[in-house]
Amino acid sequence: MITYPTMPSKASIAITAPSSGVENELHHLVKEAVARFEEKGHRVTCGDTVWTQEKAKAASAAVRAEELNRFLSDSTTDVIIPPWGGELLIEILEHIDYEKINRKWLLGYSDTSLLLLAVTLNTGIATAHGTNAVDLRGKETDETTAKWENALSTNAGDSIKQYSSFYYQKEWQFDNPTPWIFHLTEETKWKTVSGQAEQVKGRLLGGCIDVISHLIGTKLGDVKRSRETYLRGDSILWYFENCELSTTDLRRNLVQMKMAGWFDGCSGILFGRSAANTPVEGYTAEDVYEELAEELGIPVIYDIDCGHVPPQITLINGAYAEVSVKEGKGEIVQHFKK
Repeated sequence: MITYPTMPSKASIAITAPSSGVENELHHLVKEAVARFEEKGHRVTCGDTVWTQEKAKAASAAVRAEELNRFLSDSTTDVIIPPWGGELLIEILEHIDYEKINRKWLLGYSDTSLLLLAVTLNTGIATAHGTNAVDLRGKETDETTAKWENALSTNAGDSIKQYSSFYYQKEWQFDNPTPWIFHLTEETKWKTVSGQAEQVKGRLLGGCIDVISHLIGTKLGDVKRSRETYLRGDSILWYFENCELSTTDLRRNLVQMKMAGWFDGCSGILFGRSAANTPVEGYTAEDVYEELAEELGIPVIYDIDCGHVPPQITLINGAYAEVSVKEGKGEIVQHFKK
């Protein structure tokens, strides 16, 4: 069965870098985020890896894994949030002591989603796909992103309802942050391949497709075993977001997932908005979604609030979700079902 951590109102938060750390000139971003957490009464500990970055990683795989293992096994830590994602988190997966993880929340996205999915698949501990630490440094937090605290405070057996955002950010303006960091200027519209209202439900699993697809064929990526062991054999509702893949890259990854059996027992697929969906010879992301829906015979919903085009709904790997879309608006109810 799935087990759910619970975040207390005054939590102990660890910031560590299992992938990329933060360059010297950007240390102020982390310090601002820490200050915001502390203003809310949370206690924050920053690992050494947060403050270093060289050759596309915070430190060696051994050093990053040792620090992460320390926080994972620490009974006093309630939540682990990396400063942001990165490129080479995959290097540490073989060094994580999954059997010694003391139940706690892991929150993040991008490269971090590889860690989240590996932990849930191999331990049955729910993990949270959502914001990262530096994006919580604003004086205010937009309504969609702010739900991360509500989600992580939900008790096992209870439910949380979240809605599609009103507006999303078209492009990053790092030198011109708003009070809530993002520039939410574009109207949000969730879409369906069918063009009709859709409802779908199942156990959530997913992440950044660029990186989680690398679990295929490894002992850490046994979706069938995890479904039987931890998900009670329930159908899987996959969610994906695309960081850098062209439409043909995206298609290749999805076909590989299908061939590996990841979509066996799949009730539907959700795709986040993406700035990377560049057509190849007229082959669009919408074409990819339509082909997948037809091949699998399932609903496909896209342009949801998930991933590198903020804001983000907090999605819980392992939770049982009911998703509905109508006239461009979406609703996700997540049941913390064991």
